Formats: sequence, C-alpha cells, structure tokens
Amino acid sequence: MKTISFFLVISIFLVVDKSSIAGEASIQVESLKLGIFPRRGAATTDQMFQPLVQSLSEQLNITISLETTHDFASFWQKVAKQEYDIVHFNQYHYVKSHAKYGYQVIVQNVELGHDTIAGAILVRRDSQINSLQDLKGKKIVFGGGRGAMQAYITATYLLRLAGLKQGDYFEHFALNPPKASIATYYRQATAAGAGNYVLDLPFVKKQINTDEMKYLAVSQPMAHLPWAVKQSMPKKQMIQLKEAMIDLVNSKKGKDILKAARIDKFLPVTDRDYRPHREIINKVLAENYFP
Repeated sequence: MKTISFFLVISIFLVVDKSSIAGEASIQVESLKLGIFPRRGAATTDQMFQPLVQSLSEQLNITISLETTHDFASFWQKVAKQEYDIVHFNQYHYVKSHAKYGYQVIVQNVELGHDTIAGAILVRRDSQINSLQDLKGKKIVFGGGRGAMQAYITATYLLRLAGLKQGDYFEHFALNPPKASIATYYRQATAAGAGNYVLDLPFVKKQINTDEMKYLAVSQPMAHLPWAVKQSMPKKQMIQLKEAMIDLVNSKKGKDILKAARIDKFLPVTDRDYRPHREIINKVLAENYFP
C-alpha cells in the first residue's frame, strides 16, 4: 500500500511539473507598446516612426503599437507606470527610468553624421557676448523644460562651470531647442540653451540665417539619444529587437525607414555609456542615479 502511494505521488508530481513547463513555454507576449518622447509634435512623430514600427513588427513577428503624447508630463507618467515595452527618450529620462523602473538601454541614435551630442550655449555674433560670464544679468532661453538633457541640464552645467549661479541670469523656456535658438536670433533673449547641432537642423536653417549665430560654449560630447526596453522583456526578444534595429542600415528598405525617422542609423550602447550624463545631472539637479 505504501509502495502504491509512493508511485502515485511521484506520478502526480511529474504530471504537474510537465504541465507547468508546457504552460510557461506557451506564454507569448501578443503585442508591444513603443513610446516616443514628444521631441516633436505627436502627428509628426507618428508619421516619422510608423515605418519603423511596421518593420520591427514584421521582423519580430509581433504587433507593435506606437503611442505618442503631446507633452512631457503625460509621456513621463506612462514611463513611470511602465506602460511602454520599448521607449525612446532623452538621456536624463533614461538614467532616471533605469534607476527607478529598471528600463535597459539597447541602442542609441546617430543623427546628422554624429554618434554623440553635447549641450551648448548660443548667442548672436553681433551680441558682444564673448564669454559665459558676460551672460550675468542677461536673459537665457532654454529649449524644453528642466528635464531637457542637453538644452537645459548640460547647458546649465556649462554656466555653473563658468561661475554663474541660479539667479545670476534670467531663466526662460522655449518649446524646444530649435525655437530657443530662433528666439535668440530675433533678440528675444541674449542666449539660448540647446544642443551642439541645432544650427545644422533643416528646420532652423529655413527660419534664420545661421551664419549670424555662434556657439559660445559647448560641453564634452556624450552618448546620443537612447532606446530602452522594459526590464521584464525576455532576453531573446530584446536581442532580436536590438539586432533588427542595428541591421536597418544594411538594406535600402531599412535606410528608407531610417530616413523617415531622421536617423542615420542605430548603434549598440550599454548603461555605462550614460555615466557622464549621471555626473552632470547630479551636479546640476542634485539627483543621484548612479548604479
């Protein structure tokens, strides 16, 4: 009787164990959500990135939906709730989301031929502003809000290195770095906080004579805008996604997709590549996102 009971227990265990394994193997994610930060308007963002979404959906054999927001507050709320499986944002967003929610970087942009980007302060050539110290008591317009990595955080870091403190200048904000640069061109501010390639942007070149502007100060070059995935994404799927994005540049169809997104190509990066950003964020905002 004891022998029969023993074999019965073992048989039940084996059945349950096999069923559990089979159940786990059969679980598949039916869809993924891709969130892109509101660097541009929602309609423009949707138009630019739909070809990429379609291509990745086909390559991964899964439905990927693109979600856009009209403002940074709404975007960050979704990041905080971990509603995005894949997310494209600025470097400040990444290090913060990595520390708080476990998002893991996989690739970065290459734009306008550059795989790095820096923060910068711009002025008109005829402004008679020749150093950052000359901006004391002047109006500076920063592109984006206080969460803009290059246009605010890094630009402010440059001002701090020059000895200017909060209150030594008048701080104003434009919708984005291009608009900050344009406002400065039209003398609505003495200087603009932006990225070091803002004057190369076609949109800016159409609006102003960029030859009349100059970069007063530029930070060290740092890793470009990142793409990250949710911590819970299976490793195999993450690798497939990463490889599919990097491989786009190797075909005509892929290059057309990248062109629509205004990206040259994607390059692999790791979390360590964003340590310089963490150091600047810590010094300017007193926020600690070091691992």
